[in-house]
Amino acid sequence: MTTAELTPAPRTRPGRLRSLSWQLAGLLLLVALWWLVTDVLRLYPPYVFPSPGAVWTEIRYGLWGTGPQDGKLLAAIAGSLRRVLTGYLIAVALGSAVGLLMGAWRPLRTTLGAYLTGIQSVPSIAFVPFAILFLGLNERAVLFVVILEGFIPVALAVSGALLNVPPALRVAGRTLGAQGAGLMLRVLLPASVPSVLTGLRTAWSFAWRALVGGELLISGASSLGEQLEVGRNTANVALVLSTILIIGVIGGLFDALLRALEGRVRRDYGLEVLE
Repeated sequence: MTTAELTPAPRTRPGRLRSLSWQLAGLLLLVALWWLVTDVLRLYPPYVFPSPGAVWTEIRYGLWGTGPQDGKLLAAIAGSLRRVLTGYLIAVALGSAVGLLMGAWRPLRTTLGAYLTGIQSVPSIAFVPFAILFLGLNERAVLFVVILEGFIPVALAVSGALLNVPPALRVAGRTLGAQGAGLMLRVLLPASVPSVLTGLRTAWSFAWRALVGGELLISGASSLGEQLEVGRNTANVALVLSTILIIGVIGGLFDALLRALEGRVRRDYGLEVLE
């Protein structure tokens, strides 16, 4: 038997299209049920539970149409993305540095690591009052909460990934002359990249939720949180639901992007195969 016969041929992913089809079918089913409850059966008044058409009208006006919201939703999306990306990048930089230190120095890992694990269990909204009192009712308070919520998962992920590097790689690196910082940067850190990417995806999820929670309490700035507050103050449930949908779509798109990057890296590292 030849080597070519022993090597499995690359396989495609026929299940991916099937999964997308099921997801699309499920979405259409939910919209159909929503339309049935609101437009056909009229189980709730429009001001309590608006129809899909009313929510779409708010989205259309808010993004590119003319009306009461006239582009305000688009400005809110831009403002929120600017804040969350700024806070997320800072959190990734700080979390990576602290995670490297915790992975290299056990006393720091056993102390600071335990503290970070405890803080991570606290809901992000609980830090908003402290941020407002400490930094004021401004954008810096929102960035503080976003950075905090993104920093902790990254630091813990980097530290844990370094500890989970197979011992054989450590031995091989030392055998080839890598020591100290060289071993960390040339062997341990590259080997931990797939696990670190998982932490980056978790950090994005935490940072995005923290952003919206913080924006709810800051007025005068274009943000998705402000749109939720405007909808509440004006009893515009359609605006609230349209903003919630936008928040979910943006969060899901960024998560899908990071998930695709993670999958690509895992395949390059031989940790995942196409099915």
